[in-house]
Amino acid sequence: MDSAAVIGALGALAQEHRLAAFRLLVQAGDEGMPAGAIAEALGVPNSSLSFHLAQLTRAGLIRQERQSRSLIYTADYAAMNALLGDLTENCCAGAACAPDAGCGSGAAPVQERKSA
Repeated sequence: MDSAAVIGALGALAQEHRLAAFRLLVQAGDEGMPAGAIAEALGVPNSSLSFHLAQLTRAGLIRQERQSRSLIYTADYAAMNALLGDLTENCCAGAACAPDAGCGSGAAPVQERKSA
């Protein structure tokens, strides 16, 4: 991934509603979700959500597909994995890391993510 794409993706995720929408779409799987269901799940007005989804689409993190009268959004897992790969490329000094290894000698322990 080139630097511009990484910066664009991280910039798109650096906003509360966009990050929440992206996480929701990752959890939704390949079926994705219609825009209205995303708005309802997040409690975000449709007009605001359209802006946020457009930002994530421009960053290449999600895709939209028209199905009849609905726009269905899905996470782009290849783009997500490319971003994560780029961010961890030099982890463990470029050597393959053990699954539970933290990067660097002072790495913080991995904490479990808590759902709301």
